[in-house]
Amino acid sequence: MKRTRRKFSASFKPKVALEAIKERMTIQELAFKFEIHSNQISTWKKEFLANASSAFETKQKHETEDLDKDKLFSKIGQLQVENDFLKHVLGK
Repeated sequence: MKRTRRKFSASFKPKVALEAIKERMTIQELAFKFEIHSNQISTWKKEFLANASSAFETKQKHETEDLDKDKLFSKIGQLQVENDFLKHVLGK
């Protein structure tokens, strides 16, 4: 019988990773508690620690992305108006 791969939610992974970081229980005890392999806990812990700084950088990135989008949308609008004007003038 084929076993299907288990999928873990985005809220479950950091919960397990934080428990591993706290080190109140061993990795083996956490693996038994959450019914997952100890290697998976170690992987999630490494990923969590590697990406922890991105939690504080997202605000800056979103602000600059919003400014870039606003500039691009205004340029698109301007080019659309110019294009419509030229079609109207050249059509007559």
